[in-house]
Amino acid sequence: MKRRTFLAALPAAAVSPAILRAETPAPAPIWTPGSIQFNRPDVHGGDRPVGASFASRSAVYGLSGAAGSAQPLATLAGIEILKKGGSAVDAVIAINACLGFLEPTGCGIGGDLYALLWDPKKGKVDGLASSGRSPRSLSFETARSRTKNGVLPAYGAVSVSVPGTVAGWWALHQRHGKLKWADLFEPAIAMTEGGVPVAPIIAHYIGRAMANFAKPGMGIEETENARKVWAPGGVVPREGDPFRNPDLARTYRLIAQGGRDAFYAGPIAETIERYFRRIGGWLTRADLAAHQAEWVTPLETTYRGIGVQAIGANTQGLATLQMLNILENFDLREAGFQSPLSIHLQAEAKRLAYEDRARYYADPAFAKVPFEWLGSKDYAAQRAKLIRPDRLMTDLRPGTAPSHGDTTYLTVADRDGLMISLIQSNFRGMGSGLVADGLGFMFQDRGQLFSFQPGHPNLYAPGKRPFQTIIPGFATKDGKPWLSFGVMGGDMQPQGQTQIIVNRADYGLDAQAAGDSPRWHHEGSSESMGEDAGDEGPTGLLRLESGVPEATRTALIGMGWTIGASDGGFGRYQCVERIEHNGERVYAAASEMRADGTALAY
Repeated sequence: MKRRTFLAALPAAAVSPAILRAETPAPAPIWTPGSIQFNRPDVHGGDRPVGASFASRSAVYGLSGAAGSAQPLATLAGIEILKKGGSAVDAVIAINACLGFLEPTGCGIGGDLYALLWDPKKGKVDGLASSGRSPRSLSFETARSRTKNGVLPAYGAVSVSVPGTVAGWWALHQRHGKLKWADLFEPAIAMTEGGVPVAPIIAHYIGRAMANFAKPGMGIEETENARKVWAPGGVVPREGDPFRNPDLARTYRLIAQGGRDAFYAGPIAETIERYFRRIGGWLTRADLAAHQAEWVTPLETTYRGIGVQAIGANTQGLATLQMLNILENFDLREAGFQSPLSIHLQAEAKRLAYEDRARYYADPAFAKVPFEWLGSKDYAAQRAKLIRPDRLMTDLRPGTAPSHGDTTYLTVADRDGLMISLIQSNFRGMGSGLVADGLGFMFQDRGQLFSFQPGHPNLYAPGKRPFQTIIPGFATKDGKPWLSFGVMGGDMQPQGQTQIIVNRADYGLDAQAAGDSPRWHHEGSSESMGEDAGDEGPTGLLRLESGVPEATRTALIGMGWTIGASDGGFGRYQCVERIEHNGERVYAAASEMRADGTALAY
């Protein structure tokens, strides 16, 4: 059976042409001068002799450690840190620092960080939240005056919140580091100074970002530093072009020498304050100095006996747990892998969970978020009763509470049993477009996710954390660590995490095949912030990857789904699995076939 062509003989429902609003993109050229681009639907990957026919590769196995990230050189740097005696935390910091250079389109020290971590000494999962707050001098009235259709702009100083990444690294290292702090930055500094060829997907998204920064309304003075770093001389790097960032190398050296204080209270903070004062922004050294990473207790549920953990705080982590709780009320194995009923039930669970996401999720320091009620099995059972197996729900509302984008994901495990699941992001379009003089990194634009609906728990306020989309994933079995995993990509993250758990628990796929399996992505749920709000109609748009059987696609249309074209927005996945083999621990590492990532083990 050919890769990506399977389960083709599923029963089809009657099709109404009026229901289908599929978006059909124009065919891409088979070859474009100056690049290698193929659009050959008749060409498939070679057949696999074992495992799922659609898997892109085998999982990678090792006894001593494993790592997966969005860039091969970053993963390799992490493995080398482990080999030097570093902990999984040491390796994850080194990888993340490398990714700030190798993958500036998804992450960097101008963004935020969350992590879930299995602590073998405690025998439990810990959570770390390092999400920055809005500038305290940016008033609600000023912020609202900059909105358009109730949403802050993606670019510019008004959407910048305090970067939390370096504080997150520091907190992790203080508790779990083995190597010296400065040693962790050596691989990234060597890359930024020596140069690395630009990966295909990174070249594509740098080009898109630079084009956006050149659009009318973006101040030349505001974005000139970004263009100097990523389009020197006005030339955007192409796939394979050597690229360097000496400004970022100098910044990393300051952090390596001065720790977190170099960023939040020292020379970097001073440069940041001067820059925002110069361009008319609001972020100050006092805002930076006030930031602290927080160790938090993760939210948790069970799915078919598997423990699934998530970050609560101001993230959408609860949505994964809500979806799984709803789906536990249905027999997905009986429904069948990649069947119309299976995808229908999963997408309907998403729609229900995301109504609550839009209504309740916010910074719990400013609003009472009913985590316990929303994550309960009883509430999920009530919501599951709203789902019909043969057609869409048409009247979707959030539950009534009792009275009382652009991201990188990485994971590492070490010889001591420490496993860390970490996600880090600048948010949409590389971030705000703003780069402080000589620092070489872009500030995030997370403030765009604040709501401006009166009375909403995610309503903008000075010194408040905006709603966050980035969420690490973790799962346990019988009280022991099992999966450290994540799926990047804005509102796709809970949907992608749920599909990974369903593929493992209900359909028995291994770590690699579970990520390679064709995915669905539903767009158009209720929104109260500037994330993924669109005009997809009352029931939204269900996008299916090309590997989903045509019979399944046809049957879903018959159920009333509006099917959209595959747009490549199905997330990117990394995973490290812990397996007990005759009393000996084995790690299996898996990576995403849709992007540039690599998983390694040793």
